[in-house]
Amino acid sequence: MKRELGIARCGLACCLCSENVKCYGCYSDNCPDYAQCENRKCSIEKELLGCYDCEMDCKKGLLNKIKPYGFTLFIKRYGIEKLLDCLEENEKRGILYHHKGIIGDYDDFEDAEKLIEFIKTGKR
Repeated sequence: MKRELGIARCGLACCLCSENVKCYGCYSDNCPDYAQCENRKCSIEKELLGCYDCEMDCKKGLLNKIKPYGFTLFIKRYGIEKLLDCLEENEKRGILYHHKGIIGDYDDFEDAEKLIEFIKTGKR
């Protein structure tokens, strides 16, 4: 885990991303989706650190997928540090953010509340 990379504006975990060897997150100009990311653009326009700081419950851009949406809801409720702590603890338990490619243990959910519970407990 590269905790210093933190959480992306959309809620995804840059700190655990398998792409973080060549990407330094969406807060840097080195982000591969720098110009195209709808969530990045919106949060910058609203002068927010990320979607998790927005009062709206929107499903724009990457938030139309359960993982970033669930991570964003988690941050709204418990904060970024709690999310990072849980992800770090889950990684120690063998829970992987990415197995092969960009799909991992946090992707097999159809309900954001079940994902949030998994983040908190590491149990399905």
